[in-house]
Amino acid sequence: MATVSSPSTSLASASLYVGDLAPDVTEALLFEIFNAVGPVASVRVCRDAATRRSLGYAYVNFHRLDDAERALDTLNFKQIKGKACRIMWCNRDPSLRKSGVGNIFVNGLAKSIDNKQLYDTFSVFGNILSCKVSLSGKAESLGYGFVHFESEESATSAIDKVNGKVIGGQQVTVAVFKSKKERGGGNKSVYTNVFVKNLPGEFVKDDLDKLFSQHGTITSSVCIQDKTNKARAFGFINFATAEDAKQAVDALNNLDIDGRKLYVGRAQKKDERERELRERFEQAKLERQKKYAGVNLYVKNLADDLDDEKLRQEFSKFGSITSAKTMRDSNGNSKGFGFVCFSSPEEATKCVSDMNNKMLSGKPLYVALAQRKDQRRAMLEQQYTARMKMGMMPPMPQMYPGPQGPNGPLLFPKFPQAPQPMMYAQPMMAGPRRWQPAGPQPMVGRPVQFGLVAVNGGRPGPQPMMNGMPGQPGPRGPRQQRRGVPKGQHGEQGIKYADNVRNRQPPAQAQPQAVPAAVPQPIALKPGEPLSLQMLAAATEEMRKQLIGERLFPLVHAQQPDLAGKITGMLLEMDNGELLHLLESEQALVEKIQEAILVLESHSDDADAESS
Repeated sequence: MATVSSPSTSLASASLYVGDLAPDVTEALLFEIFNAVGPVASVRVCRDAATRRSLGYAYVNFHRLDDAERALDTLNFKQIKGKACRIMWCNRDPSLRKSGVGNIFVNGLAKSIDNKQLYDTFSVFGNILSCKVSLSGKAESLGYGFVHFESEESATSAIDKVNGKVIGGQQVTVAVFKSKKERGGGNKSVYTNVFVKNLPGEFVKDDLDKLFSQHGTITSSVCIQDKTNKARAFGFINFATAEDAKQAVDALNNLDIDGRKLYVGRAQKKDERERELRERFEQAKLERQKKYAGVNLYVKNLADDLDDEKLRQEFSKFGSITSAKTMRDSNGNSKGFGFVCFSSPEEATKCVSDMNNKMLSGKPLYVALAQRKDQRRAMLEQQYTARMKMGMMPPMPQMYPGPQGPNGPLLFPKFPQAPQPMMYAQPMMAGPRRWQPAGPQPMVGRPVQFGLVAVNGGRPGPQPMMNGMPGQPGPRGPRQQRRGVPKGQHGEQGIKYADNVRNRQPPAQAQPQAVPAAVPQPIALKPGEPLSLQMLAAATEEMRKQLIGERLFPLVHAQQPDLAGKITGMLLEMDNGELLHLLESEQALVEKIQEAILVLESHSDDADAESS
């Protein structure tokens, strides 16, 4: 390997740029490798701000300049995680790179030439700042590379002595590097290479030259038969001037040959053509979605036997339907959702208000305006961010025993609450009571504080605290006595009244007893018992979410154990009908879990970016 000379004064720094790194290379690994050469001050692998994935390069800072020189000399092109790294001096001033001074372009390289061989070939002409062989997406050499010298004199010497020479069995061309703007690549109207397709299958190179030579001087051409259709061919023609190429395109595009219309245009690289087609497709998609905004409905939780015609019949009573489609997999099985498009937004709005949560084939429908996937994800991110700011996002729910059902205790998610001292109501101590407090009675399991008062000759008994004073009975009017517990249940059987007392109580059996208020009974679920609509209808709104959460949490935990609590909390914000569909459809549940994970990752990345 050639000896690396010291950097000039402008580049004097103990910082190195390390490129061409594998995606799984970490700071710890680089520190271990470079610290063997000399004490390392810091290491940083540059990552994407959104995904936190490695960008393939890093910076290593040494304490001393000679350690950095030694690392550049000994570790350049070293294999790290199966890839040869590329090390050069870190220059934070981009003016030298953008000026192009000392930068040369090497074309015609053999496929076997890599960065190290190219570096060794040109290092004899001067100090090299960077050296790189361009690779394709499959990590294959594209046959050209770039060498950036520290001085223009070194670059000129390399061009004079290497241009036209044979390297690796192939003759190479070495010239001063020109940017795309200088080559005219940035101007799409200036080009010399022309692409033609839809040629007859029997066309050959001579026929192609004869057709295009009428419009200018051809420097090179090629005619290739289409592999997918032997009756068609395509080719490339390079003209001497851009004017000749433009004249040929204007004259021969859409020309009819043997019943075929030719396409003649500027030759494009594959990635440029794919990008152009992708932008055109996205533009058409946006226009189509803008056209159907407010009229296209998304319908979910459809029965498996529901087809397009039946879907149209069910929704046609709300207006004119332009299209109705149930989505199916490759085997023709229903995916459980579809789309219905109306002719006006008013009809779509009326349909959403009337058909959402309506029973169809024994299943509650979920009907809403159709949204793009990125729009739905953005909406979920906004909702999640709003909940996080308000502190409403619950952590992973823990389970604690609730009321006893016929088959054992029910389990409910336990969410964090502010710590507070509490006592739970215990069974009343034996003994008669002289009075009952007014107002609602405490339920079992509800935090209530009790004091002790002397009842019937000093016998202690539990007494609810009234107005913060333990044992204070409060007023004892007849109205309050009637509003407490029914007469006859005051424990007065041990007290005997005189006949001449004016306020003597009548016999207990003569008074009608008040009917106690109905208390909702907890719904008992057997293990593995499916959740039915009748169960949800009989429960309160809070109990419905608990019942669904009990069944949803184990399913989410089976796929994402670490994030099950957060994901379940996010999913419970959805409509109950849609949650029932998630319990029935594993595919729909997986999709929603993935959306929730993306929202969580995006929020975590934003938080990391703000903290950094």
